[in-house]
Amino acid sequence: MDAQTLVDERGELWLALAPLWLDREPGEREFTHMVEVIQRHDLTLHQLEWIFRLELAPVLSRNQMSVASEWRKFDDYQLMKRLVAHNMRLKGWRRKSWALFSGLTTMMTRHRWNELMMRVMLERGESPS
Repeated sequence: MDAQTLVDERGELWLALAPLWLDREPGEREFTHMVEVIQRHDLTLHQLEWIFRLELAPVLSRNQMSVASEWRKFDDYQLMKRLVAHNMRLKGWRRKSWALFSGLTTMMTRHRWNELMMRVMLERGESPS
């Protein structure tokens, strides 16, 4: 997959979900926007989980560990460049490595992700199992 296809297919979703990694809890408006974007992409909860773990967390978790990171908002252009570069290399052993370590890279945002997934399930009329 080329860079432009990645941006076309995932860009809106990636940018909508990025606030999960900021230093504050997402507000009601942000959660609502995330749910709306997720619904437009028509992805299963399983697919969303792997996007969270493999496509987003390896890039965005670095932001949480950096002392000099941007914590209030992201520069969308720079963030998209980093996400595209990461995802262009996400094949073979890299994909397996990130899958193995995804528990560590999602640890700080897991509670926010769980809240978002509950909202998505409610929007879809699904009940939590």
